[in-house]
Amino acid sequence: MKQFCCIFLCFLIIGMSMSISPVRAAEFSDNIDAASVILMEAETGTVLFEQNADEALPPASVTKVMTMLLVFEALDEGKISLSDIVTVSDYASGMGGSQVYLKAGETISVHDLLKSLIIASANDAAVALAEYVAGSEGSFIAMMNKKAEALGMKNTVFKNTNGLDDDVTGHLTSARDIALMTRELLKHELVFDYTTIWMDSIRNGAFGLTNTNRLVRFYRGCNGLKTGSTSKAGFCISATAERDGMQLICVIMGSSTKDARNSLAASLLDWGFANYAYVSISGDDMEPVYVKGGDPSICPISFDTFSALVTKGTEGQIKSEILLPESFAAPITEGATLGSIQYKIGDSVLGTVPIIAGTTVQCIDFGTLFLRMLRMFSL
Repeated sequence: MKQFCCIFLCFLIIGMSMSISPVRAAEFSDNIDAASVILMEAETGTVLFEQNADEALPPASVTKVMTMLLVFEALDEGKISLSDIVTVSDYASGMGGSQVYLKAGETISVHDLLKSLIIASANDAAVALAEYVAGSEGSFIAMMNKKAEALGMKNTVFKNTNGLDDDVTGHLTSARDIALMTRELLKHELVFDYTTIWMDSIRNGAFGLTNTNRLVRFYRGCNGLKTGSTSKAGFCISATAERDGMQLICVIMGSSTKDARNSLAASLLDWGFANYAYVSISGDDMEPVYVKGGDPSICPISFDTFSALVTKGTEGQIKSEILLPESFAAPITEGATLGSIQYKIGDSVLGTVPIIAGTTVQCIDFGTLFLRMLRMFSL
């Protein structure tokens, strides 16, 4: 348990240099029952609250967020499929802790292994999937650490696929790093088909599964993701929830009890939803611009969707301003930035999106110019 100052001001940096003014400070009890916490908005990656978020700590079964990520990447890339049948190895069947009691030589689908991994936090299922994807757990662990490096997870070293730490040293990550890999995992929408299940079964209904994440059932909007606990790690969770189009990630590490962990996660998520809103303004085509000396003489233009995190209650105050010259000189290249749209709340700039040329406009040649002049005089 660590003391910390309960007044924390977050200056938010929102993609493409979009920034907003700080909002009301988070207020929690003077004693947070956790070694480390972080609250992040998933779409922009904005950190809303953090305490000791970069300390490398044992993550227990929250390790499996990375295991899940690599399995879903393999699915998306077509390297494996949900219907594939996996033969369980002697090694995978020998995992302790939470498990679905896989037997050596047993055959089971990737789909059922994912259910076992995600719902029941099965250590044996984690190893069986790792071996199927990479050939061996060792090769899969190398993939885990490579992916961690690619995601900018600076305080992470994985030593196994499931988080068992009785006989392992140096298997560490941080709350911020867990949030980063969770954010990446959420890009694979298929994961929600598993993380939102409360109860299910495998082996044709013979073996029941109950989600280790009670927030899925008891917290409004919760859509995942992964719990974990060992004597070294304490009680940990990467909890995800979505309300009104805003997806939050809350990571708790080193809490003293399951109830304290879940209560703290719920409180942080409540605070995030009460104080922030995610807005997305769709891009669209605009009236074409005139191009002097161009062939053709007009160029279609468009702008991308604008997204930002704002203080709750200010969503309706967002105004836009088009910054675009009245005309342009040829040539223009398709995809070139011709101007921008600036979004504001009052005098505070939230950010901008570029206005893009929809086609290439070449300089008009003499013959085409002559024909245009003839047409003009013939009118």
